[in-house]
Amino acid sequence: MAGFDKVVSSYEEAMAGLTDDMTVIAGGFGLCGIPENLISEIKRKGTKGLTLVSNNCGVDDFGLGVLLIDRQIKKIVASYVGENAEFERQMMAGELEVELTPQGTLAEKMRAGGAGIPAFYTATGVGTPVAEGKDERTFNGRNYILEEAIVGDFAIVKAWKADRFGNLVFRKTARNFNPMAATAGKITVVEVEEIVEPGELDPDQIHTAGIYVDRLILGSFEKRIEQRTIRPSSAKGDK
Repeated sequence: MAGFDKVVSSYEEAMAGLTDDMTVIAGGFGLCGIPENLISEIKRKGTKGLTLVSNNCGVDDFGLGVLLIDRQIKKIVASYVGENAEFERQMMAGELEVELTPQGTLAEKMRAGGAGIPAFYTATGVGTPVAEGKDERTFNGRNYILEEAIVGDFAIVKAWKADRFGNLVFRKTARNFNPMAATAGKITVVEVEEIVEPGELDPDQIHTAGIYVDRLILGSFEKRIEQRTIRPSSAKGDK
């Protein structure tokens, strides 16, 4: 059993082997389900020249946004880049290479990479700047463009619960891009809220099989949200 145990004891060990100019795929959507402590470890290591693949780049002071401060990110492949003033500044100044990708296409790029599929055709983006420079073909009277799959040197993922073999369970909307990201890394590192013994997870509830996971670490999480709006208590009798 010990040979299948994926648990490591420190974030330094979890991200061992990450070096400059690597590609990192990160799960999460906005600040929901992000591997916040693994991101903090990348910042601590000071690794630079990274290509980041994620739905977005966090906010200025949290999530992947913290890696922008010291220019650790060279390029980002994302589908949404709002909520981050420093990201906007670097992009507009030509200091950061940005490849905007439709959200469903980005998810499929990760899934295809994990499945060993090198490329696929999709109708999304046909006739738009997304299609520029890409092979276009017609199937059953409809035009499609060729999109290449993505495989990262590392994938960093946040899950709710795992067993020591790396079988993962995600919680509600925090699942988002995490299952696809988990399959698409040459080394996949997962941080979780709870680790249980093998056999304690219901096999029918497992979202990602442990075969995709290389390292697993127990973490504690801030779970910050991007914006919080509260209705003013102006009406009489409001509590």
